[in-house]
Amino acid sequence: MSEIDSIKSENQKLRQYISLINAELELSQRVYEIKENFANSPDSKRIIKPILDRITKIQSEKLPLQNELNLN
Repeated sequence: MSEIDSIKSENQKLRQYISLINAELELSQRVYEIKENFANSPDSKRIIKPILDRITKIQSEKLPLQNELNLN
């Protein structure tokens, strides 16, 4: 692999990592807003669960990229 190809690959992985961070932040903000707007509502837990599951999946997708890009 040439140096340019290596840089392109690293750039693509970094963009993917940034995209995952943005998605995680957006979903975390949604969870916060739901908790604020539906305080003490049994529906809030039902609504939040799939969002928290997605956040967990995003975090697991980020980990290999973090390691590969030495972002630890």
